[in-house]
Amino acid sequence: MAAATTSSPSPSQILSLYRSFIRVARQFPDYNIREYTKRRAIDAFRQNAKLSEPSSISEAFSFGKSQLDVAKRQAVVYSLYVPPLPSVMDLPNKPF
Repeated sequence: MAAATTSSPSPSQILSLYRSFIRVARQFPDYNIREYTKRRAIDAFRQNAKLSEPSSISEAFSFGKSQLDVAKRQAVVYSLYVPPLPSVMDLPNKPF
């Protein structure tokens, strides 16, 4: 397992993981879950931006990849149980 964590991911790989999180967050049909997933991804990437040790960066990157897989599976499950009515937050804004 130590061999898998020795190589540090490139900045483009980290950015790709971030974009994947945002894309997966958009797939959730429920507004609350969609925004929560997006907010958690943004917060986690901001928190891990301060990491400087290559081993901790690669560990955070591998954890992020596993969390992305979880989010993808959850998006599929949530799409099977779409609420019958859209959230008020998803309705288009109409001026009075």
